[in-house]
Amino acid sequence: MPDRNSKFPPSFAQNAKEGWGTRRLSRVLERTIMKDMSPSDLVPFVLLTARAILLAFLATGYAFGQTLNLWPGVAPGSESWTQKEQIIENTPVGTVVLSVTTPTLTAYVPDKSKATGTGIIVAPGGACVALAIELEARSVARWLQEKGIAAFVLKYRIPEKKGEGIPKDLNMDDACKYGIADGIQAVKVVRQHAAEWGISPERVGFMGFSAGAMVATGVLLQQDAAARPNFAAPIYGGPFGVMPAIPSKLPPIFMAWAQDDEVAGDAVNKFHEALKAAGIKPEVHIYSAGGHGFSTKKQGTTSDHWVDEFYYWLEAQGYTKPALK
Repeated sequence: MPDRNSKFPPSFAQNAKEGWGTRRLSRVLERTIMKDMSPSDLVPFVLLTARAILLAFLATGYAFGQTLNLWPGVAPGSESWTQKEQIIENTPVGTVVLSVTTPTLTAYVPDKSKATGTGIIVAPGGACVALAIELEARSVARWLQEKGIAAFVLKYRIPEKKGEGIPKDLNMDDACKYGIADGIQAVKVVRQHAAEWGISPERVGFMGFSAGAMVATGVLLQQDAAARPNFAAPIYGGPFGVMPAIPSKLPPIFMAWAQDDEVAGDAVNKFHEALKAAGIKPEVHIYSAGGHGFSTKKQGTTSDHWVDEFYYWLEAQGYTKPALK
């Protein structure tokens, strides 16, 4: 029985602080109001509860991710685009976004008590004609946020998709060039807002999945070394078009893919070989099974644990603890 003088169940404030979801909190409220409160307590209780939830979620970043437009106006190179962005829910890979014309960055900032000062931009895949934004971006961002790593979901530009499936004549270099430009801009924006988001501008990484990994590698391999991320993680993807020139010095790289990936396996292997030929030694995790697009899926294969191994790699790089001042 809660203390009537306190108006709150003993564990309510702690539960809210720890970032409970709204559904779970609503069940607590329902039980409390229905069983333990007099009618005269309801109005002040509801008002105080709403304020507590709002403050807790604002502090943790669980409910209110700040979203910024990447460019101050129309993104350069797509001024003549007239397509309308589409969002498709409940697909086999969750929410999918099509025909993106206005690229954005959504911040998932961890609670200050667990913040590491590290930030990672996350780019979803979809052959640069769609974005699997839930499976390959938001779910990963939430995982990173829980680990104290700020994550920034990149919704990058993609040309208008006409018809079903992936176009047979798709030129990945042409389709992904807008995403790469947005990725380069995203690194600049994150570094500009580093103090606001509680991260170091020298601890900004870039992770991408499938075509998002092509975006990540495009950002990594750009000629301006100062504009590159501090580390990169192309996951089951990489350059799907012409192999870019590989600089002799690059930031640390983490790669992961499955041997039974019939979509991207060949391209990823070629990129890995190109890196080795240039003297670059990435961290490499090749799984016996997992297929393409495993991301945060649980399939009962060792690829289920790639994100844990990525975290251990970050730990070895010194990115899982706050930098010494």
